[in-house]
Amino acid sequence: MSREFRRAMPLLPISMVMKLTELSARQIRYYEEHKLIEPAKSEGNRRMFSLDDVDALLEIRDLLNQGINIAGVKKVFDMRKKSVVKSTNKVSISDAELRAILREEIQQAQIMEKVSLRNGDLPRHKDEI
Repeated sequence: MSREFRRAMPLLPISMVMKLTELSARQIRYYEEHKLIEPAKSEGNRRMFSLDDVDALLEIRDLLNQGINIAGVKKVFDMRKKSVVKSTNKVSISDAELRAILREEIQQAQIMEKVSLRNGDLPRHKDEI
């Protein structure tokens, strides 16, 4: 069995993933709705997460903590799917790439005359719920 196959196996229930990532169930479901993760469903329709899903959730949390909103996180994940080399199964975003994403976000917010979503719609920590 290859390492990639083992990391993609759905083994963890949402309660364990919540402890590992320090995210709420609501946050995890929100990221699933936005197609940032795709956990498997058990026969009882319960979400089962792989180690790859946990890594993605940790990365989402880190990007949000860096000030990137959900749209920026989606762009980072899209970049990963298209062209980023997966040497460690993690996306490394350079300062230049981060600045470009933030610059584009600010420009779009100015064009739309809306407040940027940098603060996000969801609390980032379970204490804020």
